[in-house]
Amino acid sequence: MTALADAPTATQRDAVEVLWYLTGPDGPYPWRPDGSRTLDWPYLRQIAGAIDHLGYSGALFATGVHDTWVLSSTLARETARMRFLIAVHPPLISPVLAAKMTATFDQFSGGRTILNIVSGDANTLKSNGVPLDHADRYAYTSEWVKIWRRVLEGETVDFDGRFLKVEGGRVVLPPVQRPTPPLWFGGASPEALESAAENIDTYLSWGEPPAETAERIKRIKELAAKHGREDRLRFGIRLYIVTRETDEAAWAATQDLLDHMDPESVGRIQQLFARTDSVGQQRMTALHGGTVPENVRDLEIHPNLWAGLGLVRPGPGTAIVGSPETVLDTIQQYRDAGISTFIVSGFPLLEEAYRIAETILPHLPVVHDLNAQAEPTAAAPRLDAARHTWTEQVPGVPTR
Repeated sequence: MTALADAPTATQRDAVEVLWYLTGPDGPYPWRPDGSRTLDWPYLRQIAGAIDHLGYSGALFATGVHDTWVLSSTLARETARMRFLIAVHPPLISPVLAAKMTATFDQFSGGRTILNIVSGDANTLKSNGVPLDHADRYAYTSEWVKIWRRVLEGETVDFDGRFLKVEGGRVVLPPVQRPTPPLWFGGASPEALESAAENIDTYLSWGEPPAETAERIKRIKELAAKHGREDRLRFGIRLYIVTRETDEAAWAATQDLLDHMDPESVGRIQQLFARTDSVGQQRMTALHGGTVPENVRDLEIHPNLWAGLGLVRPGPGTAIVGSPETVLDTIQQYRDAGISTFIVSGFPLLEEAYRIAETILPHLPVVHDLNAQAEPTAAAPRLDAARHTWTEQVPGVPTR
C-alpha cells in the first residue's frame, strides 16, 4: 500500500474531480424503514453545505424522490463552490426548454451547471408516458443533444429528425460556460456507447473492476475516433466508499451493512431489477447474482472492491473497502485505467462526506472543474442584441 503524502497541486495534468452524492434515500441502512432518515430540505441543505465546505468538486443530483431541477435550484443559493450534476431524461423534456433551464441555472449559479444525461429504461419511460424501446431511446437522446447544444450556442434551430421536429428553436439567454455546460452520461449497451462517443463530454462507468473499466474506455475512444472526438472525452466512475482506520475495520463495517440487508428488502429491490432492460443494471446484477451471502468477502469482485450494495441499491452498487491507504491505491488503479472523475458516497451521506473529506480528499489533486484549467469559466454574459429583442423573448407582445 502507498504511504499517505500531501496531494500534488491541483493544477497538474493528472488532477481529478471528486463529486459527492445528493439523492435519497439516506440513513445508515436506507434500504429498510428502520435505517432511513427523513429527507426534508433542511437536512439536504446540511449535506450540500458539507459538500461545498469540504472541498468536493460538486454533487450528483440523481433521479430520486425529488425533482432534480427544483432541488438543485433551492440549494444553489445556499452554496458557493460546488458544481451541480443534474440528472435529465431527454425523452421527458423538450431540448429547447431544457436548454433554457440550463442557461438560467448556469447564470444564477455562476457557471456551476453540469447535465447528467439519463436515457433510463423502458419501465421508467413507460411510467412517464413515453413508450420508447431500448435502441430508440438512445437515438432520441442523440437528436436531443444536438438540438440542445445548438440553441445554447446561439443558433436559431430548425431540425427535422426521426423523433424531434423543431422550427425556430432558440434560447436568448447565453450560459456562463461556453460554448455550453458539460454533458455527462452513463450507459453500457452498444447503442449507449455509440451515443456517448458522438455527443458526450464525460462518460460515466458503473463500478466495474479497473481492468474492465479500462477496456470500456478503450472501446469508447475507438468509437469517438470516428467522430474526431477521441481527445475530447473524459471518463468518470460512480462508486461507494467504506473506509476506516484499518482494512479489517473497514471490512467489519461492510459486514455490518450486509448483516442489515434483510431478505424482504433485497427481494423487493431485486424483483424491480429483474424487469429492467438497462444493460448497465444487468451488469451490476451479474456482479452479485441477487443472493445475500453470510461472509461479506464472498462478494469481493476485485481486491478491496465489494459488489454487495447492488443487492439493495439501483444503479452502481460497488464499493471500495479499506483503510485510506487501500482506498487511495484502488482509486489510483482507476486513474491508471483512464478515470479522472469520481462520484463517490457512503452511508449516511452527511457523516461519510466528512469522513472521506478528512481521510481521502487531502491526498488527491482535486479540482472543481477539469475543463476550467484550460478554459476558465467566464463572467456572466450579457444578453446579446443579436440574440434577443423584446418581441423575440415574448412572442405576440408589442415592441416597446
